[in-house]
Amino acid sequence: MTEPEIDYTALFRALPGMVALLTPQLVYADANEEFLRLTGRTREQLVGRYLPDAFPELPDDPVAAVRRNVQASLRRVAETGEPDTIALQRYDVEDPDRPGIRDERYWSWVNAPVFGSDGRVALLLHRVEEVTELIRAREVALSLQEAMLPAPRPAGHHRAAVRYRPAAGALHVGGDWYDLADLPGGRVAVAVGDVVGHGLPAAGVMGQLRSALSAASRVVGGPARALEVLGLYARSVDGAENATVAESFIDWDAHTITYSSAGHPPPALLQPGGTEHAPRLQATEPFTDGAALVLYTDGLIERRREDIDTGLARLARSLTRHRADGPETLADALLADLLPPGGLTDDTALVIMRL
Repeated sequence: MTEPEIDYTALFRALPGMVALLTPQLVYADANEEFLRLTGRTREQLVGRYLPDAFPELPDDPVAAVRRNVQASLRRVAETGEPDTIALQRYDVEDPDRPGIRDERYWSWVNAPVFGSDGRVALLLHRVEEVTELIRAREVALSLQEAMLPAPRPAGHHRAAVRYRPAAGALHVGGDWYDLADLPGGRVAVAVGDVVGHGLPAAGVMGQLRSALSAASRVVGGPARALEVLGLYARSVDGAENATVAESFIDWDAHTITYSSAGHPPPALLQPGGTEHAPRLQATEPFTDGAALVLYTDGLIERRREDIDTGLARLARSLTRHRADGPETLADALLADLLPPGGLTDDTALVIMRL
């Protein structure tokens, strides 16, 4: 069977998405149809032009910094021979139907070397992806998620701190959540949960489960029973099959915490004398004044290619190191100690109650 001849020029120009080729000196060698369409340039206006001349900076140009970042990335690729990715950035584009009006757009740039027969960088492959709709969907999901999570507030006379951190660089939010509910007899229920999935569907499921657990906790005798009721309810909620939850009931008069977990990482109790973990189905643990109860989702402790016990030990060490801090300071210290330098790969919710 004879292999078909491939017209690589036609293939390049038909590629979906914006793609251009530049020389190591940042002179345009070619561009596909989508690149020309979205930049508003003809092939004659672009090919053979030096990049800064093809897209000159104007006085008070709001996207000048983005252009400089793109040029710096291309120069790094030319000098190192290594691919380079630019973080998501806003780059507004003039509306062709409304001269002078710019539409808000978000883009991702990937630059890669193309080597010649001598092993040197001969061309720079410049690929641009518009991700505006994904960013807008993420903002909507974040707004929905924040609206469904309770605002930070004291639990009686006791101080509490809450944190929610979406995954860094992710285009969708997850289904992590927390809740604090006042119970009869002056008790308080504290819960955190995680819904598998991302975006608006996960945020919607999260809201249903949080509300259901908050209601169940107010009428049952303990967290295990509340989670049992929630599990029965979750069977009727699409997308809730793999959700996890941990909940603690705090009894201030008896100085006890009753806790239970449905597939979720265990809460931690920072006593003045040390840290304890609570992985049992349901148990009651006494606490002393000045202790801190910490509930969290797995993004705080889990890392790829690492046993979960390593993350739990890291949490215990951080809690011990910052045991004297108030809830707000302790919450910030835990995030600083435990979140990876490169940013989160999973959403994280955190609740700290000073007892």
